[in-house]
Amino acid sequence: MAFLSPYNRPIEDLKRVSSAQFKALRQGMPRNLQSRNFWQRRVRIKFIGEVKLWIVTLLMFLLSAFGLHQLFSGSGDRLIFLDGSTRPLNQKIDPLFQEGCTDAKQEAAKYPRENAAFMVLARDSELDGVLSSMESVEKRFNQWFNYPWVFLNNGEFSDNFKERVRAATNGKVEFGFVSEDMWGFPDWLPDVDEVKEAIQQQGDRAIMYGNMETYHHMCRFFSGFFFNHPLLLKYEWYWRVEPDVTFFCDLTYDPFRYMRVHNKVYGFNIAIKELVDTVPNMFRYASGWKRKNSVRSTSLWEMFLRPRHRRGDEDGMVNGVKLPKDVLKLDPIRDDQDVDPESMEGESYNMCHFWSNFEIASLKWFRSAQYKSFFDEMDASGGFWRERWGDAPIHSLAAGLMLETKQVHYFRDIGYQHSDILHCPVNAPGKQLKAPANVDGSPGRSTWDKPRKGGCGCRCVCPPDHVEVETKEGSCFADWARVVGGWDDKE
Repeated sequence: MAFLSPYNRPIEDLKRVSSAQFKALRQGMPRNLQSRNFWQRRVRIKFIGEVKLWIVTLLMFLLSAFGLHQLFSGSGDRLIFLDGSTRPLNQKIDPLFQEGCTDAKQEAAKYPRENAAFMVLARDSELDGVLSSMESVEKRFNQWFNYPWVFLNNGEFSDNFKERVRAATNGKVEFGFVSEDMWGFPDWLPDVDEVKEAIQQQGDRAIMYGNMETYHHMCRFFSGFFFNHPLLLKYEWYWRVEPDVTFFCDLTYDPFRYMRVHNKVYGFNIAIKELVDTVPNMFRYASGWKRKNSVRSTSLWEMFLRPRHRRGDEDGMVNGVKLPKDVLKLDPIRDDQDVDPESMEGESYNMCHFWSNFEIASLKWFRSAQYKSFFDEMDASGGFWRERWGDAPIHSLAAGLMLETKQVHYFRDIGYQHSDILHCPVNAPGKQLKAPANVDGSPGRSTWDKPRKGGCGCRCVCPPDHVEVETKEGSCFADWARVVGGWDDKE
């Protein structure tokens, strides 16, 4: 969608353009509005004086058109927010691994594979969703790199499931069972019936997935056990894939290799806020573990904290009152002293988390003694049952407590959708390469979205009229920008 802006036209065309726009504006108006006498009326504007109504109307229309032209830029029928996936992030702490495309076949031939695998937790009934996700991953990336797949289930996979999954990839495929020691109520719980009642009450309070016992089991499994499953113990890296997800861009480099080379530990694609009623006490326990173990705050920890508002300013104003200098000398700290009932030692959780249905991460980190200590204490609190703790905020707060910002990577160049939330980057200008033929002999992607300034994607095809998560309400990308050095557009 393109917005006509007279500011982009030669001066001599301005009168003609303005006249055409004014005529279009009048079409469909009531007769009294179409009357020449009506538009010749004068209106008084403060500091300017009397101005004819038609001039005011025209100026307002042109300013609106120019404003929309600056806010939006289009490719086909799709709207792209210029302050969304094209807004430049500071690259000093976490630079992009790759801007645009490289030759995937050459990249795959140049380096050996990392010790890594895709991991999918799914039920037999989710076969169609699994195959859809695999097709997307294979076409956009793995047909060139052939990383293995590991499928886990707390039930049994049918022969049909295994056969069709194996046929969907040229990579190695393994199927595993999640045993009761990783899935279900632990033996140390004093009263399982009481815990089940707490879960049921969450449903009565309309907490999302709160009354689903299996959902609680899944979140606990992903928080503290998946990385020690026998089929994953031999791997150092993993890429989590969910059923029914979609990837919109070609990934022509090996993200596992780049994570290792750049000393990254955790990689994410979407960062959003958690539902408050699912984790009302999680931060209390996380902060308690931090204090108990004398853990120093990392640069990343700040991403998950609400800003500390100051009562005063440099002009000596406190709560709107100008205080004498001798009084100000008695208040050297000047920080907000109001007590937040949800805060711990002056810190409170802003509900931000990395959405863990997509993550590329080091399994060594998850298996570390520090992470185990953190998970064990969180688990012992009973929050996975008495509340509806998700693995995403567990992973995120753990990262905030243990990792520096430079050890985390935002895969901004990967277009990804889970449910109705998606991130889809604009294509990088001047860095799009013709797609090679697919391994099955079919032609590679021949068309893609128009590259634009500020883009970083490779051959991305985003959904029409999509809402970019970077600019969506509830997004945490402003918080991420804050810890990586801010935005580079000087806004």
